[in-house]
Amino acid sequence: MPFTASRAVGASHTTSCGRCSSSGATANTACRTSPTSGAKLRARPNSTTSPSPTAPASSNSATTPEPSTGLWRIPIVNSLSDCRLPPEREVLHVDMDAFFASVEQQVFPFLRGRPIGVCGDPDSRTVVAAASYEAKRKGVKTAMTLPEARRLCPEIVLVPGCPARYIDTSVRIIAYYATLTDLVEVFSIDEAFLDVTSTSHLFGGPEAVARRIKDWLKETFGLTCSIGIAPNKLLAKLVGEMNKPDGLTRIRQSEIPALLEKTPVEELCGIGRKTMEKLHQLGIRTCAELGRFPERELVHIFGVVGAHLHKMGQGEDETPVMACYHEPPVKSMGHSSTLAKDTRDIAEIRKHLLQLSEQVGRRLRQDSYSGRTVTLVLRYADFTTICRQRSLRTFIDDGYRIYSTALKLFEELYQPPRLVRLLGVSVSGLVRRLHQNGLFDTERNQSLSQTIDRLNNRLGEFSISRGTLIEPAPGPRVISPAWRPQKHARDRRPASAQRPVGTS
Repeated sequence: MPFTASRAVGASHTTSCGRCSSSGATANTACRTSPTSGAKLRARPNSTTSPSPTAPASSNSATTPEPSTGLWRIPIVNSLSDCRLPPEREVLHVDMDAFFASVEQQVFPFLRGRPIGVCGDPDSRTVVAAASYEAKRKGVKTAMTLPEARRLCPEIVLVPGCPARYIDTSVRIIAYYATLTDLVEVFSIDEAFLDVTSTSHLFGGPEAVARRIKDWLKETFGLTCSIGIAPNKLLAKLVGEMNKPDGLTRIRQSEIPALLEKTPVEELCGIGRKTMEKLHQLGIRTCAELGRFPERELVHIFGVVGAHLHKMGQGEDETPVMACYHEPPVKSMGHSSTLAKDTRDIAEIRKHLLQLSEQVGRRLRQDSYSGRTVTLVLRYADFTTICRQRSLRTFIDDGYRIYSTALKLFEELYQPPRLVRLLGVSVSGLVRRLHQNGLFDTERNQSLSQTIDRLNNRLGEFSISRGTLIEPAPGPRVISPAWRPQKHARDRRPASAQRPVGTS
């Protein structure tokens, strides 16, 4: 004979328990954690108050009093989580406003209020790495060529970038974030996610945390930032970019559907130009339309990414905020460089390829990585860009071996007599390098590379180099916006990089 378990509870019990009220329990229902709950568990056969053996049990069915005792009976909950809804996450996305340019304006007060562009050597053919908002209002954008920037904004002031200054400022900012929560994910040199779900109550709520960050940045550096607050990282970044500069925007769960109805799909982080074009071909232009589109069809068109796109369209993002000490795995390392002038000189191109390859090899060795896939990026003067890669049988971290593969790829791709504008070399398929004793030339090459690395760490980049790089082409003094802090990063900077440009 089937049995139903019940707990005897005093009829006077009310929903003063926070767990009961959070789960929607009505008055006079029992809570297994309440001090007024009876401790005796009774098992009784089916009766008029027991569910029918043929009827499915319902955890939401109304409770009924026992006729003989007047006591209330409810099904036993499986765990404490059945009485409590999970809290809505409170995620902040903090994005510094025109970070590189703003730092320069604070270091050099005469630049404040003026349109400036941070770049490499202004006399070379570099591009704008960052523009102040005064320059942005004139149409100047990141990665724009200097002639185009000057055409749009003749009064623009071009400032050579100082990576050491930006790194130092970023590290100090990240350290401050860590005083507010232990869940800080560095998204780039000027962006971070903070999960303050467990700590915001200490400061008065997530908006109070955001204002605290803004006040500290203004007082400490004279900088501003834009902050988005949302239940997940995807939406926090989306709303954070709505009111730039110096904005503070919060979206709550109930407001998400209306936001998705009016937001173009290309504004979601992770949807690039090619994906946007495919979605537009399907008639999908807003996030809500993406969320309503059949998931099966998206998977058929985009593969496994289709399921992720479908969730993005519904404003869903379950990825956690990963603390700094949980660094995401490194997928590739690379360098690229715009040549001083467009060229078809093969000797000059080879020298640039070797310099880039040596830089990549040095980074691999510094971080104890090796890889087996070499990728070459070739951009012609008309901005046509070609990319090709080749996988090797063994893992490598030696600059010259990287160069040998990159050179072969170049010889296969290059179409003479076209002029070359930019070259890029990267290595992917990375694994952590384990030290192994090699034989003959391999062992000597590893020892030589390590010795050169130590000398360059002390004397500066390319102080010691191969003979073909005795006069290396100067690279732009800029830093990638995708930079993330790494352990001992400041200690690894060469002495020359620690002295900011324009200061004594």
